[in-house]
Amino acid sequence: MWNFIKELKRKDHLRYLGGLDFFKYIGPGLLVTVGFIDPGNWASNFAAGSDYGYALLWIVTLSTVMLIILQHNVAHLGIVTGLCLSEAATRYTPRWVSRPVLTTAVLASISTSLAEILGGAIALQMLFGIPVVWGAVLTTALVVIMLFTNSYKRIERAIIAFVSVIGLSFLYELFLVDIDWGLAARSWVAPSIPEGSMLIIMSVLGAVVMPHNLFLHSEVVQSHEYNKQSDTAIRKLLKYEFYDTLLSMGIGWAINSAMILLAASTFFVTGTPVEELQQAKSLLDPLLGNQAGIVFALALLMAGISSTVTSGMAAGSIFAGIFGESYHIKDVHSRVGVLLSLGIALLIIFFIGDPFQGLIYSQMVLSFQLPFTVFLQVGLTSSRRVMGPYANSRWSSFVLYFIATVVSLLNIMLLLNWNS
Repeated sequence: MWNFIKELKRKDHLRYLGGLDFFKYIGPGLLVTVGFIDPGNWASNFAAGSDYGYALLWIVTLSTVMLIILQHNVAHLGIVTGLCLSEAATRYTPRWVSRPVLTTAVLASISTSLAEILGGAIALQMLFGIPVVWGAVLTTALVVIMLFTNSYKRIERAIIAFVSVIGLSFLYELFLVDIDWGLAARSWVAPSIPEGSMLIIMSVLGAVVMPHNLFLHSEVVQSHEYNKQSDTAIRKLLKYEFYDTLLSMGIGWAINSAMILLAASTFFVTGTPVEELQQAKSLLDPLLGNQAGIVFALALLMAGISSTVTSGMAAGSIFAGIFGESYHIKDVHSRVGVLLSLGIALLIIFFIGDPFQGLIYSQMVLSFQLPFTVFLQVGLTSSRRVMGPYANSRWSSFVLYFIATVVSLLNIMLLLNWNS
């Protein structure tokens, strides 16, 4: 009894995650999910659905599983070490390894920003008839204002709102079409490679695992501070991070699947291939009504703005990490990284004649850089020097290196196909 009273008087109990804390922890994964549903994914998914119907839904499932494993792994790095992927590379790898990888990662973030800004600009053209170039200027200006005037928490809430709008938009549009849910269910789990579909398959998979998302997740997961003073607390934190990643990537899977379902149920059944996003809206209008086209464009605008925000944050994190610093928008290195990514991307857009081709070529740059980032990540998380007792087990390392090899080979094949 006396011990019980003494316990009541104590005020130094460690804080552990409880059931309600799960909801407090939701956010970092959703921020990363935006890159999973960016304009580059839209182009790939609508091409997949319009050309092959439900047949390629399985690649969304496969790529999502691979993405969950990789994103969960890089989030572990951030939680255990307190460093983002860029900082860890700077601290734990030789300069001749870290500098080239991180420099190419900055270039990849510029390419990512290019695609995201273009997506927002295309949406503004659909909605208001604004020329793509000036739409790109407006999108960039809005994103810079959001990043430079809002705290991380506000950005996180804004992104969650944007993802919600995107998800609800596709839910609305799915109610307007007839879906063969039996065929869809089989297609989600049964691999099928229709003749001539290999390029689209690689495009869908290549647009899912993106270098900037790996850097971003390792950074933003640290924004939710919890007690990490004991092994039990850290392992609970890692568990809740996995739930966050699983939920967020599941939402991304649902939205990507909805894109293919919508394209399959409207364009594939009429034998109409989709080769650009503006064409998709113009085709939706007569098939489903003007409201469907407007909702489509609005969702694309939300995807463009939110993914540009996250690509800017990723660039700031990568650039700051080169100098051994974490991302903070008031820090000069983070600001330079953000402005480099968004500014150079906007400048390139002024010289792009075909926005849709701009989306495609931006993905080529990501495909070229991705293998370096993935192998860097797995090498760091498999090192006991970096992760201590939380380093990947031999089995986990094998699975991660296998996934890294598969993703890398598919992206290299995609790059070679585009070049040919």
